[in-house]
Amino acid sequence: MRIHWPRRVFAQVLLTQVVITTGVVMLVTGLFLAPLSHELDDQAMRRALSIAQTTAAEPGLVDRLLNSQPTPSGPVQAEAERIRRATGALYIVVMDTRGVRWSHTETDRISERVSTDPSTALAGREVMQIDIGTLGRSARAKVPLRDRTGTVVGAVSVGIAYKSVREGLLSTIPVLLQYAGAALAVGVLAALVVSRRVQRNTHGLAFADISALLDEREAMLHSIREAVLALDSRGRIRLLNDEAQRLLELTPDAVGRPLGEVLPPGRTAEVLAGRVDGADLLTVSRGRVLIANRMPTGDGGAVVTLRDRTELELLGRELDSTHGLLDALRAQDHEHANRLHTLLGLLELGRHEAAVEFVTEVADGQRASAEQVAERVNDPLLSALLVGKSSVAAERGASLLVSPATRLPDVVVDPRDLVTVLGNLIDNALDVATLVEVELLAEGTTAVLRVSDNGPGVPVAVREQIFTEGWSTKESPAHRERGLGLALVRRLAERYGGAARVSARAGGGAVFTVVLPEALAVRQRVEVGESQ
Repeated sequence: MRIHWPRRVFAQVLLTQVVITTGVVMLVTGLFLAPLSHELDDQAMRRALSIAQTTAAEPGLVDRLLNSQPTPSGPVQAEAERIRRATGALYIVVMDTRGVRWSHTETDRISERVSTDPSTALAGREVMQIDIGTLGRSARAKVPLRDRTGTVVGAVSVGIAYKSVREGLLSTIPVLLQYAGAALAVGVLAALVVSRRVQRNTHGLAFADISALLDEREAMLHSIREAVLALDSRGRIRLLNDEAQRLLELTPDAVGRPLGEVLPPGRTAEVLAGRVDGADLLTVSRGRVLIANRMPTGDGGAVVTLRDRTELELLGRELDSTHGLLDALRAQDHEHANRLHTLLGLLELGRHEAAVEFVTEVADGQRASAEQVAERVNDPLLSALLVGKSSVAAERGASLLVSPATRLPDVVVDPRDLVTVLGNLIDNALDVATLVEVELLAEGTTAVLRVSDNGPGVPVAVREQIFTEGWSTKESPAHRERGLGLALVRRLAERYGGAARVSARAGGGAVFTVVLPEALAVRQRVEVGESQ
């Protein structure tokens, strides 16, 4: 019958651990029995040596050997048998210098030559060995037998039955097997516990399934257009897909590093680390508007998904600009209609001179206002923004004033950034105030934008918080989120190396100041003496 290797991970782990545990127990048992067998052999040989030495030292044994004959009833045989029975030895053989036995367990072998070489003992040296003789395998020892002058007159050979050594070894095996069985049972139980845990963690999948899932996960993570960032329980990045690297401007070596090392302090790091609660959290990272969602995992980590809302936010702001333009046009349309009605009434009343004066006054006033803005602000986009916002303010019953100190004659490097900053600040001011004053200054290549209003002002406690993504006291419109305007203003200022701040206005209200270094390019003037 063919044996199949299990497919499930937990079954493979269980089988592997059982095999390893069994092998280790068998190996340890073998390693224990090998020295134990050697130790028992050594103990048996030393016991035989001790009996042989005691026998050789027996008083009168030398005299009996020298003064009698090797017979079964002789005094040497009697003494040797007495000692053998007392010590439990297999045999005690007393021999003369010729190697002839004077005693033996089997009496018919007395007066015969010994079966093993006695030369070492007869030469005066003691011998211990495991050997095979006439009585079979035994642990034996041979010692010289000396007279009173120290002359070797024979030898004593003592044997311990080897089966007793074997029995001693075998008697330890049951106990050893009990311990080995207990160790094996504990090992199998531990293997079962580990395999069950592996089964829960792998959901009963096979290795092939896990490999396929990992391949599919990698393909999915690196193909989707949503950023995915996984963190462990210590806040270190353990997964980062291509979109996350692009949106957060990170490199693959960020994996394994703490979040605080790869991201600058700010709201983005706070949201990713889970220190800000909520769903669809807004954050601005390196000029990108991101929507973040964080889901904790069972091991204490988390998975964060990020969606790029920059283009959508830009579209929303373009829509806001379009709405603002429509509001400006509607306001101008209302104002133009009122003026036409006034002009029609003057004509119907026949007051033609008054009608001419009215038209001239209105045209001159509008032209003067537009020319005044254009003289102070050289860039056409900024001038048009101020003129349009003035009409919107007038329709809302508010006033938008351009400060007499406004001077922005130089070329703006990127007018769209200044339009974004100025438009956000004016819109925020018109939402809460009836009087808004704009001041634009050029300090070398630095542009300073200041918008003040007579609204309720900004409390000191929240002056930093209002520049945070997602913070707003106003209701969000249907097409986009609130709480990004001032955040974008600060991000733009920081991108230029400048700053955005808010302070109190004298008489009540707030003053927003944005400093944009290197936002202006100084216009080159024609030197005196050059050809004209």
